[in-house]
Amino acid sequence: MSNNITPYYPTHTPLLGKWRGPGLLAGAALLASFLYVRAKTSQAERENPPEGQFVDVDGVRLHYTVHGDGPPVVMLHGNGLTHNDFDASGLTAHLARHHKVYIVDRPGFGYSDRPRTTIWTPKAQAELLYKALEKLGVERPVVLGHSWGTMVAVAMGLAHPGYVRGLVLLSGYYYPNLRLDAPLMAPPAIPLIGDVLRYTLSPLLGRLMWPAIARHMFRPAPIPDSFRQLPVWMMLRPSQLRAGAAESALMVPSAMTLKKHYSELAMPVSIIAGSGDRVVDPSDNSARLHNDVLKSTLKVEPGVGHMVHYTHPELIVRAVDAMNLPEPVRLAQAQPSRA
Repeated sequence: MSNNITPYYPTHTPLLGKWRGPGLLAGAALLASFLYVRAKTSQAERENPPEGQFVDVDGVRLHYTVHGDGPPVVMLHGNGLTHNDFDASGLTAHLARHHKVYIVDRPGFGYSDRPRTTIWTPKAQAELLYKALEKLGVERPVVLGHSWGTMVAVAMGLAHPGYVRGLVLLSGYYYPNLRLDAPLMAPPAIPLIGDVLRYTLSPLLGRLMWPAIARHMFRPAPIPDSFRQLPVWMMLRPSQLRAGAAESALMVPSAMTLKKHYSELAMPVSIIAGSGDRVVDPSDNSARLHNDVLKSTLKVEPGVGHMVHYTHPELIVRAVDAMNLPEPVRLAQAQPSRA
């Protein structure tokens, strides 16, 4: 005698049913944000096409612009920004009156590539940029860096002391310390999870936070109108967010590596910072670097924040000009002080 028992297969479990609705909503929200970010990215790139030229080095395509004529100056922007930050500050126009100015979008920023096969430390970026400059025929430039770009400039000076005429370092981060912003900004660089974030939520959060970020960078000085005109969505594109996140994660280890070699810098170094900088403490960074580098001068401007190139471009121009003067004249004009 057989039992006619029909097996029961539940179509859903209570747990799955509980989360099905929120899961569908979350998926729809991610899809909507992905489509919005893609649309804003495409719009930003249509409205802001490449302004300069490209050079290919070791399979990496770098975007750069050239301005003016005269002794060469190479400018390296900070994290999260692009070459046009220097244009908006007015520094490009000031320097181009008497110099040939090369502004490079560092790897991953603007229209420059950033292959994932390389960890883009300051040393790796410096070597790539050095090869690019040699390919372009740039000889004995003054290398100017702002914020994260100062570490690349220093790395180039250490690796190629006979090539770099001098360094002008603005609002730099030179010594490792605890930074709460680094772990907060690093997630978009995490494989898989970061890829989802930077194509969906991270650009939207970045846009909401942008006014506060700008105030933090400029405080105690006001935000100039020229900075407000920068194309924000160009800096919030997924590719650029990945580059910025990776550099946030690399800040502390990069400073730990570089600090051992600051005393080896053989060229003149001009260090400029703002006393009110709330992004990078000038006492723990610029002043300490001045004490560690023999041929250095230091200017800490009162009432100025992290974006010193917007508030004092003329001071920076004088520092660049001084790099082409004989050392006794340069030092006499700078009137450096040492603690």
